[in-house]
Amino acid sequence: MRTKLLYFFYLIFLMISSSVFGQNVSLYRQFNGRYDFTFVGNTLNPLENSYQPVPTILTSSSATLSLNSGDVIENAYLYWAGSGTGDFNVKLNNVDIVPDRTFSIIQTSSGLPHFSAFSDVTSLVQSSGNGTYTLSDLDLTSLIAEYYNNRTNFGGWALIVVYKNNALPLNQLNIYDGLQAVPNEINILLDNLNVIDNQDAKIGFLAWEGDENIRVSENLFINSALIGNPPLNPANNAFNGTNSITNSSQLYNMDLDIYNVENNIRIGDTEATIRLTSGQDFVMINAIVTKFNSQLPDATVSIDDYTLDCNVREIPVTFTVYNLDSTNPLPANTNISIYAGDQLVGTNTTPAILGIGESVTLTQTITLPPGIPNTFTLQIIVDENGAVTELLETNNEDFQIINLMVSPSFNNIPEVEACNLGLEPVYFDFSAYEEAVTTTSFQTVTFYENLSDATLGINNIVNTTNYYSASLPKEIFVRIEDRNCFAITSFFLKLKNCPPIVYNAVSANGDGMNDTFHIEGLRDVFVNFKLYVYNRWGKEVWQGDNSTPEWDGYIKDGIGSKQAPDGTYFYILYLNDPDYPDALNGYLYLNH
Repeated sequence: MRTKLLYFFYLIFLMISSSVFGQNVSLYRQFNGRYDFTFVGNTLNPLENSYQPVPTILTSSSATLSLNSGDVIENAYLYWAGSGTGDFNVKLNNVDIVPDRTFSIIQTSSGLPHFSAFSDVTSLVQSSGNGTYTLSDLDLTSLIAEYYNNRTNFGGWALIVVYKNNALPLNQLNIYDGLQAVPNEINILLDNLNVIDNQDAKIGFLAWEGDENIRVSENLFINSALIGNPPLNPANNAFNGTNSITNSSQLYNMDLDIYNVENNIRIGDTEATIRLTSGQDFVMINAIVTKFNSQLPDATVSIDDYTLDCNVREIPVTFTVYNLDSTNPLPANTNISIYAGDQLVGTNTTPAILGIGESVTLTQTITLPPGIPNTFTLQIIVDENGAVTELLETNNEDFQIINLMVSPSFNNIPEVEACNLGLEPVYFDFSAYEEAVTTTSFQTVTFYENLSDATLGINNIVNTTNYYSASLPKEIFVRIEDRNCFAITSFFLKLKNCPPIVYNAVSANGDGMNDTFHIEGLRDVFVNFKLYVYNRWGKEVWQGDNSTPEWDGYIKDGIGSKQAPDGTYFYILYLNDPDYPDALNGYLYLNH
């Protein structure tokens, strides 16, 4: 019961997610050059299911690949299909195969699912070459009895082999796949064609579940023209269990059919319409292959390299124009357009004819106008105006997201001031600026003594905690770097005349200690100072400057001197310095 419920829900899922109509057949891969194709495959049905006396199916079958001398295998694709929801673990020549893609469809009249699977087996087939191929482990035996009730029990496999041969004309070969079914009618648009010559034009079909003796309005039309390949494929029974390559009519319930369509395709066609009708037979189209003569170039381009410099909006760009997947040379002077965003910033042309498979690499410097942002899309388009008719007009461009290198942002930092202590050397510590100047943790900071070194990033200052300069003020340059782009700022190291220290106790007794009124940091720094000493009644008792000795406790009256009495005195000190426009004043105590 649980198994039946799971199966029921799986059917509902398929109907919702995949649609009962399966997957539309559309272009999978295109080849341009000296290519052709063939089919190899076999059924697992021992008889056509409409005539099986009992429900029977095989789990393996074989077929032979026979390419001609000079045919070189380019690609090989394996399709396998059958009744049910899918067996996706099979073997090809005893090599385990799992699908790259799967397809599913539900027969609307019965509600029963069918499946197909795809795997790129190029390397296996290239190494094996001509010979017998056996698909095995495709086990659908548990489902056959149920599907036998409406005679849709089937299984089979096929290889689509694309090969190259230098003796072939230049062709365009398209592989379309999906899973679409009739009755009653399906229409499949084959696009991306370019027909130059309809000679030897052909189309191949991989189809499942066709029946030889059900031929109720089973017609195949190409561009509204009914086609057939009698006696193997009559016009009223297109899918009837046949193999055009082996001329066999015993490929039960599958078809590998190839039709010549020279009279159904016109020179210049870019698309073709396939219409399949069936009044009764349930036929599923899994893959269609077309081959038309097509001698055209196919211009493509790749952006190979570009060079970014800090704060530079001129960008050298290296790019290559190709004519690889083509069947004709690309003319010289094919136009090339270069865009930054949606703005045209450069043009060029191919300098010479590019033969089939050739390319040319060009380098061009583009200049970005001011309106282009720092992050933009660089796009190069070859043959933008469509002057050259090409095999494929949708692969003419390449693009690259560009992030310009611009100077990083940074914080402004103030000047560093140190006190002028006179004749003693002054050392500066600006190590904290390494972090203070940055705005992100990704930035690195170095310091320099001149702008040239900072710009070049050489001879940086190593000791930032105890830096000495013989000449002040000194400008220090800061290089802030991020993603190999940098910004430069600077700050100054300056000496500031620090306030003098007043020692306001004078013991003028000749013992060599505090015998004079000493003010530290005055005479060597504030060379233009004026100092006045007053007694408690405001009478001046002494005055001096940088040319007079320190006051030793004697009153100077201009005609002699005498000891000033012990007690408290007051001073006024004029530093005569721009940083200290106001006088300093205080008291001192004199004691003999």
